[in-house]
Formats: sequence, C-alpha cells, structure tokens
Amino acid sequence: MLFIQAPPMDIHSIIEGFIDGILILTDQGEVVCTNCCARQICESLSQDDSNSSFAPSRVWRICQLMIDSRTLYPDHIFMIEDEIELGGLDTIRIRVQWIDLESSDRPCLLVALEDRYQSAKKMAIAERQRYGLTDRESEVWLLRRANCTYKTIAAKLHITVDTVKKHIKNIHAKRQDVMWADK
Repeated sequence: MLFIQAPPMDIHSIIEGFIDGILILTDQGEVVCTNCCARQICESLSQDDSNSSFAPSRVWRICQLMIDSRTLYPDHIFMIEDEIELGGLDTIRIRVQWIDLESSDRPCLLVALEDRYQSAKKMAIAERQRYGLTDRESEVWLLRRANCTYKTIAAKLHITVDTVKKHIKNIHAKRQDVMWADK
C-alpha cells in the first residue's frame, strides 16, 4: 500500500470543507475560527447580538454548559447536544465538545451547527433520484423528513391528509422496490 503525504493544511481550510457549520471558540466565547455555513447560521441567530467576534447568545448558553461540566467532571470526555427552534421548520442542532489546538495554550470549544431543514432537504433530493419520486412525492417526503406530521404536510401543500398518506405509501413502495433490486 502506498501512502502519499498530503501538504499540511491550516484549520481554516479544514473546517471550510464541512457541510455543517463549524465554530471554534475560546472558553470566553470569542470566535477563533469559523466556516461559511456557521457564519450564515450565526447571522440568523444574532439579530439582537451586535458583536460578531463572539458566539451568539443562544449558542453560548449551550457552550457554558460544557464549560460548567468540565469543572464538575474534569476526568470525563463527552459532548453536549441541543437544538434551537427558530420557528416554522427551522431547527439548528448544536453539538459542543472540547478540542486542543496547537495554536492555543488553552482548550477550545468545537461547536457544530446543523441546519436540520437543509440536511433533510439534501437527503430528500438524493432520495428523489434514487427512488424515482415524482415532484409531489418529493415535496411530501421533504416535509416528512423534516419531521412534519401528516396534518402539517397536508396544510402546507394544500392537500388532504388522505392524499399525504397515499403519497407516503407510494414512497415506501418505491423505496422497497429499490432495496429489493439492490439485493
């Protein structure tokens, strides 16, 4: 087996390639590094916060739990996870853990921010192609992937709950057909 050593990359280049938003913060909440996705999410969360060099207050509250837990349980390594509801279908999943950076003498907080609706949308698009879903089935499947109830899907798409059930049944049948064909 041949191994080729890749040129060293800085932390900014590495995190920019992540799908989720990535923030690296000091234990005082100051932003050390961020990727484009994290900046967009933080902008939507920071409408009241004026200082962009610090984490938005809704994210920082979760980070403070991690800081407090380190004081209480210094020998345990774990991650704290929570969600921020933005209204409608928008939910941001937050995962926080400690990270040691060579460039810092103190541990930093690694914060992953996942826009749940955008993740569901990407999965629904991929599944549309894989399972051969119609346009309407894709709309229904996206909303279902975003954890909407049948009633909510019906209201958003201006169709009946029975029609939603029919589409879901068709989607599951198409998924089964592809799974059987793959075996």
